[in-house]
This record gives sequence, structure tokens and C-alpha cells, in this order.
Amino acid sequence: MDKALSGIRILDMTHVQAGPTSSQLMAFLGADVIKLESPAGDATRKQLRDIPDADSLYFTMLNCNKRSITVNLKNDRGKEVFTRLVKECDVLLENFGPGVLDRLGFGWEKVHELNPRLIMGSIKGFGSEGPYAAFKAYENVAQAMGGAMSTSGMFDGPPVVTGAQIGDSGTGVHLLAGILAALLQRERTGRGQYVETAMMDCVMNLCRVKFRDHQRIEHGPLAEYSVQEFEDFTPRAGNDSGGGQLGNAVPCKPGGANDYLYVVVQEHVWTALATRIGGEALAEDPRFTDIDVRRANQDEMWRLLAEFARDYTKWELMEILNDLDVPCGPIMSTKDLAHDEHVQLREMMVEVDHPERGAWYNVGCPIKLSDSPVEVERSPLLGEHTDEVLSEVLGYGAEEIAALRSAGAFTR
Repeated sequence: MDKALSGIRILDMTHVQAGPTSSQLMAFLGADVIKLESPAGDATRKQLRDIPDADSLYFTMLNCNKRSITVNLKNDRGKEVFTRLVKECDVLLENFGPGVLDRLGFGWEKVHELNPRLIMGSIKGFGSEGPYAAFKAYENVAQAMGGAMSTSGMFDGPPVVTGAQIGDSGTGVHLLAGILAALLQRERTGRGQYVETAMMDCVMNLCRVKFRDHQRIEHGPLAEYSVQEFEDFTPRAGNDSGGGQLGNAVPCKPGGANDYLYVVVQEHVWTALATRIGGEALAEDPRFTDIDVRRANQDEMWRLLAEFARDYTKWELMEILNDLDVPCGPIMSTKDLAHDEHVQLREMMVEVDHPERGAWYNVGCPIKLSDSPVEVERSPLLGEHTDEVLSEVLGYGAEEIAALRSAGAFTR
């Protein structure tokens, strides 16, 4: 079946999470993604294993719909194979530390010389230049340095990381956007280019509204925040909505860790909401008649809503408020989501079979194209497609492949 990225071949040298996120999305959209691994394999194959001697969920959930080959880039025959692959691919992805590919003899200038149409996508912690360029980065380091942690958590508590992997997976999605743009430009120019995304940069982009608020502080307090003690930086705001409308998480029965409903109180729904909670008296209460006074008295507003909510589960309260056209949503645990009918209908939890671990579930593709439906296929075993790729893509015969193998091109 013709897919959105059919005919695009990706040589994916990335490992761990950020790069594999990007290449997996491209694989979902129809690209032929060749995951090139060292003979030792992507480190995440063995990290956080739940089944002995089987590829971990860390690896399998980030490497679906790809083919795997192993190449020893420190071996001359391995470098020969890599050189030929570069010439046959549209995109090369890498997330090594600065200078690693240069030391192997395959920096941007070299691969561009080998294939002028090639697009090289690189993920770095802090970019390839600047005072932080050589520093190591991990998910939480990127959140710390990109502004996310300083603006997350309760006002009087410590900074907090978000469970969403905005440093790794968020950067991978940014890289996808850059690569697709470069492919479109290549249609006009015939030339490839170097595309770089840095984890710190991408976290900053995802914190854009916090930089909006940072500049607003110069002109007075931020009325939408439930706390009004400001220094010269955007504060932590707990579960405040951070937008033009008031929002917060309201506790529901029976009072478990995730028994909350997030509620946004828009201006035009207040009268109906207040009437349902406390009758006409609350709807006409001068402390809450418009958004300005509700902001000033929001602690009391949330107390009254929480008092009403304590008699309902988050699902029951969601139904009540949706009937009033109040934007709201239950705090859904991973267990909630794994068994949710809507999630299953959207194919966002997909059962996949694996020869080592059996059936397991992967998060589906969040990008839905009407003419390019996604079929999630299992991640490859280490080196599973080495012979297939050498034969189909590079035209090697069986004897040549055997000679390369005996020369150490695919092994340590």
C-alpha cells in the first residue's frame, strides 16, 4: 500500500529515546527505516528488562516498523557497507555526542560529499556549538535547563519533572518536523541539508507560554495564578490552568491517587455551573459574577466545587459537567488509559506480537492520515535484517555477504 513516506529510506543510527521516537514516526508513516546498530546493539535492548533474555519494552516500544542491521564502523569492510548505505538513503539520523561521527570519518561534510541529496538529522543535548555543547544531556537535565522544571510543581514546593518525555520524545517530534521540511525543500533544490535539534531548545519551545508570562510580570501580577507572590521569573503554579480561564484539579470520591477531575471554568459556563453546584444564590454571588472577581476569589470557588465533587467519582462528575458544556477531564492513570474504550477506538494502544516476549502493547501512532493508515509492526531483533538489506538495498550477493561477515563487518 502506498503510504505518505513510501519511497523514503532512512538510515537510523540513533539510540535510546529521542532519535528512535523520530524514526519510528517516520516508519509508521511508511518510510523504510533501517536501524543501523553496532554489534552490541542499542543499549536499551537490555535496559529495564522485564523478561530475561528478551528485548526490553524500552526498546520494543520505540523501534516498531523498522529493519535492523549490525555494522562495525571500526572495521574497514564495515565502513564500506556504511558508505554504500549513505549513498542509497534519503535521510541519515544520528544522536551521538559531538564529534563522534567526525572521528569515525563520517561527519556532515563527508556524508554530504558522498550523497549531496542526503538529509542528515542530528539530535544533541545542547546543540553542536555554544558553551554547553559538550555537556551530556538526559531527559530530566533537558527539562531542568529548558525551563520546564522551574515552572512545574506547587508554588511552595521544589521544582518537579513532568512525566511526559518532553526532552527526549519532544525533541524527536521536532526533528521529524525539520526532516519533513528538508525533504520538501529538496524537491525544489535537489540538495540535502543538515538538520539539528537540541533537547534544551525543544524544551524551551514547549515552555513557550511560560516565557510569555515571564515578560508579563514586568507589567504587574499574573491574575490567573492562584498565588500572587511574584519574583522576577515565572513561578510554579501547581495545577492552575495558566491560561485566560481558571482551571484546576478537583478531588473526587473515593479519594485515590488519581481520583481528580480537571475542570476549566469558562466565562460563559459559570452561570450554569454555579446553579448546578449551589443554586441561584451561588450564580448571583457577587464574589463570582465575572472572571475578574472569580480570579480574586478562586480559592473559595474551588473549595465550593470540591465540596460538590466529593459525592461523585471523576467519571460521574465528568458526565455532569459535560452536560453543562464545562471543559473537563479525569486524571487518567496508565491503567485507565490501557483499558479505555476511546483509546482503543483511536488505536492508541495496539497489541503487537514478538518472537521473544509474546504479546505486548505499544502506544499507537498519534498522527492519523486518511490515505495512509498505520499498521504497527513489532520491533526487529538485533541484526535481523542484515542480509536482507545488504541484498535488497545494496545488491550484495550471498558470497559477498559471507566475505564481509568473515572480515568482521557485522561483528565485534
